[in-house]
Amino acid sequence: MKLGLAIAPLEAQPSAFVVMRDRLETSIAKAARMGYDGVELALAQASDVDVPQIRAALDEHGLSVPTVSTGRVFAEGRMWLTNPDRAIRARAVDTLKGLIDTAAALDASRLNIGRVRGFVAEGEERARAEERFFETISLCASHAAAHDITIVLEPVNRYEINYINSVWPDGLDVVSRLGVPNVKLMPDVFHMNIEDASIAASLKAAGSQVAYIHLADSNRWAPGQGHTDFDAIFEALESIGYDDWATVEILPYPSPDEAAQQALEYLRPMLARRTPTAAV
Repeated sequence: MKLGLAIAPLEAQPSAFVVMRDRLETSIAKAARMGYDGVELALAQASDVDVPQIRAALDEHGLSVPTVSTGRVFAEGRMWLTNPDRAIRARAVDTLKGLIDTAAALDASRLNIGRVRGFVAEGEERARAEERFFETISLCASHAAAHDITIVLEPVNRYEINYINSVWPDGLDVVSRLGVPNVKLMPDVFHMNIEDASIAASLKAAGSQVAYIHLADSNRWAPGQGHTDFDAIFEALESIGYDDWATVEILPYPSPDEAAQQALEYLRPMLARRTPTAAV
């Protein structure tokens, strides 16, 4: 299993929920020195990155970009896919298409959809908001398919959004009813610790729909700093045949560098004990 680290440009707000906010080239170099396999980029718009410059930094340090994440489109851009305002929905779709193009240019195979999916507004019927989501996510997925990119839908806990909170049943229900082949699930075990009755059972229920995963402990600090049972998580992932990317998305405590190092020092030996050849 490959390990990634979520990073964001220096101008990103703390709501990006990444461990490192710095010049992307600086964070890429740090992640490589620590021993990560890649970096997930938290972007607000396509212009956040100079693609040739970032590709050069990735090549220099031997890292990949598994995913581009989009929480900043929601938190900073104030755009989301369920918005009742058609013009805002259109801007959100255009922004996400631009990020899909950026992901493709960086050889990333996924685009994350977390909070940017939006929410059910107060007094509105869920079915109406979901109708807008299905329409807009399908437009994004069609654009992504042309670049061989998978949209990974991240269930997010109820304290941050009120639509698609759990992996099971919420997330699996939505992707099943949507029925778009390149829209799959992206479990985040921090959110699952709040919403899913059993993280392991939900991962097993999601099965082949799991296309990416975020790792953080129960307190959103580095794995090993809370009470999450990561052995049970990796056992569940093995049982469904998932052996792809797992990216650390954690708070920068006690400091960004310490948090990133703690995560790696906890996860690498655990993966080595379970599947030695996957952790080399």
